[in-house]
Amino acid sequence: MNNCKENRELSWLKFNDRVLMQAKDRGVPLAEKLSFISIYQTNLDEFFMVRIGSLYDQMLFYPDTRDNKTGMTGEEQLKACFKRVAYLNKKKDRIYQRTMNQLSESGMSVLKYKDITSKEDRRYFQDYFEREILPLISPQVISKRQPFPFINNREMYAVVRLESKKGKRKMGIVSCSNAMDERLIPVPSQPGKFILVEDIILHFVSHIFSKYTVKSKGLIRVTRSADIDEDDHSLEGHEDYREMMETLIKQRRKLCPVRLEMSSGLEDVEVLMLMNFLNLKKNQVFESEAPLDFGFISELRDHLKYIHPEMFYKRLESRNSSIVDNRVPMIKQILKHDLLLCYPFESMSPFLRLLDEASHDANVASIKMTLYRVAKNSKIVKSLIKAAENGKEVVVLVELRARFDEENNIDWSKRLEEAGCRVIYGLDGLKVHSKLCLITYKTEGSVKYISQIGTGNYNEKTSKLYTDLSLMTANQEIGEEINGVFNHLSLGETENHTDLLMVAPHCMISKIFVHIDEQIALAKEGKEAYIGFKCNALTSRKMIDKLIEASQAGVKIDMIVRGICCLIPGVEGYTENIHVISIVGRYLEHSRIYIFGKDDPKVYISSADLMTRNLERRVEVAAPVLDTKLKKMLLNMFNIMLSDNVKASQLESDGKYKRVKNKKALMNSQEYFFKNEVK
Repeated sequence: MNNCKENRELSWLKFNDRVLMQAKDRGVPLAEKLSFISIYQTNLDEFFMVRIGSLYDQMLFYPDTRDNKTGMTGEEQLKACFKRVAYLNKKKDRIYQRTMNQLSESGMSVLKYKDITSKEDRRYFQDYFEREILPLISPQVISKRQPFPFINNREMYAVVRLESKKGKRKMGIVSCSNAMDERLIPVPSQPGKFILVEDIILHFVSHIFSKYTVKSKGLIRVTRSADIDEDDHSLEGHEDYREMMETLIKQRRKLCPVRLEMSSGLEDVEVLMLMNFLNLKKNQVFESEAPLDFGFISELRDHLKYIHPEMFYKRLESRNSSIVDNRVPMIKQILKHDLLLCYPFESMSPFLRLLDEASHDANVASIKMTLYRVAKNSKIVKSLIKAAENGKEVVVLVELRARFDEENNIDWSKRLEEAGCRVIYGLDGLKVHSKLCLITYKTEGSVKYISQIGTGNYNEKTSKLYTDLSLMTANQEIGEEINGVFNHLSLGETENHTDLLMVAPHCMISKIFVHIDEQIALAKEGKEAYIGFKCNALTSRKMIDKLIEASQAGVKIDMIVRGICCLIPGVEGYTENIHVISIVGRYLEHSRIYIFGKDDPKVYISSADLMTRNLERRVEVAAPVLDTKLKKMLLNMFNIMLSDNVKASQLESDGKYKRVKNKKALMNSQEYFFKNEVK
């Protein structure tokens, strides 16, 4: 059945292609197009650090291991990925150049040094180089006594082919990182024109190696694996888990190179030397006409926002939810009826207000919470600290293994402990990815639970950028089950039995399968059967096989999968009853919704994607939406997203994504949710 399954890495590259294509979309303002190019690069960097790094290890240590969906070995996957990335990088170069050409029509542009013709400007840049750059850079000539230096991850270097007066050829290398705080350097005589600082360094590199003749020169950027292993035996002896994670972070900076990016201008002999030094193959080397690092785009946007506001998205403010009364305490409202917030269309402030009230309310005995990725200046964590200072029991599970947020989480965990919170760090071998908050409230001689279950992180910043859902309820059964989850986590255990919640890794996929089996039974009886999923990724082989079984039984299945989708729909005999779209737009689609049935459907929101890691190797929680009005609202939102014909792409039976054609009135679901409150 491999004709209806896709490799996860290749599917992810298709997703990043859809991100890049936003930079070609006529409906996207110019400055936002630049942002999508930058996001494409950041995504690809992480892909190489994490996924390619992992595949590289698999190829070395487990060469016979095959992808359970396509049968590809690690080496075959790497070759296919490198080939696809080479194609996408050329596409990225074209789109970047096209976008910069459009920008130049407004009078603003990023020039090459060769474009500077004014003698005064050239003198200015030489003086700038000698005064501002030269003291900060570190040159080196490679020799027996000065071997090839360690190349830091994702940092820029100038590489030079040198020839001595005696005709001997050597390689010179210059670390540019210390001079890169400000990337865009204005051209004095041309307002709105800039040069990248690395271009200045490259031009004046002959001044650095003045005893040599420069034969060729170029810029390079290396990406290293970030596939760290917390079970590494070299870490034995660390009794403090937080200390162990700090050690792992340091180790990650020195893992093996997996990619070399370079500008044009380097000779083949230099490239071969670099490949040899870095132990890379030819298909891991990518030449680019565009800048190697798009970090300067944020600077460029800063220059543009005041003089060209039309190049940006129009500002959209998150509205206050109509089901929340700002005059009434949050706990009182939740005790009366369930509340559901939809970010970023609705403000996160009601949840922030709930935490703030709980930190001061004399009737609140305890607050328990899971934290995965939090903001650098987190109001949420500050409320937890305030609650502890006010004498409440505060239990916080901080997941220190949230990739690339480890250092931020380590810092917050220290502050929480110092404030008197009880901090726990999850479980051996299992990341805690669930989004749970439980407030224990004493009232009139009884104890009640106020629960919050989310699809996204407790992060004020991303709540304005990602689409997510936040359910607040006083349902006591849900509260008791969430309390059970926290109690198990405190003991280093996982929950293995619940009635209302679905909790991974032990009782989520099995419960999902029970719901799917119910729909299969209905379909076999000739009744209407339906399944709807919204998630970020579908990779689980077990889930894919179950969905194929449901499709073959006649169950109609709609899936909104933003990123990786390893199931190919529309394949006759297997997946012809499955319809898959991906929405990539201004906001990152991040909410997870599960729907089972048409008549009186069962609806859940969840922290879990339909991935093997989420369903089997993480602690995740899906909660039922029991309130009839809220359930109706979610179903309406799901159907509106299915009708998106502006930002949606449909996955076809050939494995290709095609933009949904505008046969009807235009429907941009994200814009619709900002302009209209769904009920």
